[in-house]
Amino acid sequence: MDQQFEDIDSEGRWQKLYLDIRNQSHECAYKVAKHPENRNRNRYRDVSPFDHSRVKLENTENDYINASLVLMEEAQRSYILTQGPLRNTCGHFWLMIWEQKSKAIIMLNRVIEKGSSQEKCAQYWPTSEEREMAFRDTRFVVTLLSEDTKSYYTTRVLELQNINTGEKREIFHFHYTTWPDFGVPESPASFLNFLFKVRESRALGADHGPAVVHCSAGIGRSGTFSLVDTSLVLMDKSKDSSSVDIKSILLNMRRYRMGLIQTPDQLRFSYMAVIEGAKCIMGDSSVQNRWRELSREDQEPSPESRLSAQPPAKCPTERVNGSQRGGQLEDGEDYRQDAKVPAQSPCKEQELDSSTTHKRRREDSISKSETAKTPQSKPRTNESEKKRKRQVSSTTLSKSMNKRHEAGN
Repeated sequence: MDQQFEDIDSEGRWQKLYLDIRNQSHECAYKVAKHPENRNRNRYRDVSPFDHSRVKLENTENDYINASLVLMEEAQRSYILTQGPLRNTCGHFWLMIWEQKSKAIIMLNRVIEKGSSQEKCAQYWPTSEEREMAFRDTRFVVTLLSEDTKSYYTTRVLELQNINTGEKREIFHFHYTTWPDFGVPESPASFLNFLFKVRESRALGADHGPAVVHCSAGIGRSGTFSLVDTSLVLMDKSKDSSSVDIKSILLNMRRYRMGLIQTPDQLRFSYMAVIEGAKCIMGDSSVQNRWRELSREDQEPSPESRLSAQPPAKCPTERVNGSQRGGQLEDGEDYRQDAKVPAQSPCKEQELDSSTTHKRRREDSISKSETAKTPQSKPRTNESEKKRKRQVSSTTLSKSMNKRHEAGN
């Protein structure tokens, strides 16, 4: 694998490899995501879960949530890849976690990304100040039990209580706070230090329900995390780094959720992280300490990371899901050019490529520009003011008529 990476890197073939993966990927039907009643449950119009692999909510009238169950049977791994919850879908999110018996949430985005005023994810967990959030639409209470803040990630233990039954469960919340949208982590060392922290919790194992992995859209950073973890599991099983075919693994994962890995840089980083992670898998016991040192996790987090980890925007806990507009764009056509789905559900060649990245960026810029262009509303005129103006106008008109009459005489 090392030699393969060097060859691709030296020849600048990451873009070509990325396009090859795009062209060899398959896309299946996603009709349910496009139903009118589900429009405000999708953060981005060009990122939808396939019908055959979407997670279905059980104890609610509408079973739709923008989430996909990714089953990597050979690695005995399963993940739920999902978008960052919208303000009107936070209750759905916790209902899914409860029903799927998930033990961990891996959050790879910030609520507000650097350089953007656009909310990338609603804050669906309680802060250290409020300690508790209630979601009355789906009948859950989330309580913050503990929080450990490092320089670039935060680990929380949350208690999820089902109000209907009184049952409580502990959920791990692993929050990577410095991974830029459409980008890659600072280094493979920092990423692997985070990944192995998640692994140490045993929340990724088959003893629990699938771990929930999300970023903003649930395909770029989420795909990178899942691809590297699965590749390292398979490498550990075979004890042979050359037996792991990252491209093949990614193509398999893309059968469950569209567009996983959004850029050639994320693909390149995935290879780098797997190569570095192989050192630990192959028996170098000192490498994890080196990752910890290189990641400088014990330094003070930057002010930006602190703000991003606990922003002011929160899910409305009193509203029923679906009562407000969830998506970021107003009514109109879907930005995806390949949005048409075959009448039947056989998979077809996937046309999703880096244009999805540009479309998502365009969505954010359109949303911001529309906000900037919104004209100031004219001050309302109350009834007494209107009456006064009518009287003034009537008096003026009367004087004008008298002058004309005098002039005529």
